[in-house]
Amino acid sequence: MKGIIFDLDGTLIDNMMVHHRAWQRKLRELGLDYSLERVKEEIHGVNLEILARLFGEKYSLEERKQIAWDKEAAYREIFAPEITPLPGLMEFLDRTSAANIPMAIATAGPPENCFFALDALGIRDYFGHVVHSAMVSKGKPHPEAFQQAADGIGVKLSDCLVFEDSITGAQAAANGGCPAIIITTTHAELEFSEFDHILEFRQDYQGLNIEKYFSKEQ
Repeated sequence: MKGIIFDLDGTLIDNMMVHHRAWQRKLRELGLDYSLERVKEEIHGVNLEILARLFGEKYSLEERKQIAWDKEAAYREIFAPEITPLPGLMEFLDRTSAANIPMAIATAGPPENCFFALDALGIRDYFGHVVHSAMVSKGKPHPEAFQQAADGIGVKLSDCLVFEDSITGAQAAANGGCPAIIITTTHAELEFSEFDHILEFRQDYQGLNIEKYFSKEQ
């Protein structure tokens, strides 16, 4: 391995419950009083598709885009005072940077959420390239985001180690020919049983030693 590509949501930060809380708030404004448990069970996928599924043709495309924007703004507002990195992440980034291993971000999230998180944590400078949803035409499980991230740090994609938390992200890594380490913030280890490219499952970055995966030249 010669480089590292990180997903962001659920991988650098444990934020899925914040998204659920933001959806709950926005849906209540729209007349749907969902419990948090119901939001967790039913509200998954791309924002515009979620709104079309819930409301049919009640809202125009432009109205759905505005609602989706408002939901993401609510997410950032809720998360701002409480955002923290996963345990051990800062030490891991320091150690990896000191070893001159190039790192990139490839997130399916919108640019506003991406840079909100990186700047709130003060970690943007660790990454040689950042890819977000507005930069790709094909989302995960297509490996386009990972390919752009690898190109951005000058490393062959198959020489990159991917950190992910989602099943679609794991599939994207497999489709790109990359080994992966899974952070189990959103899915249990058993849910990844179909994959054979996963090196480790971890709750966080504490005590994580990846030097064994990188060449001595790095």
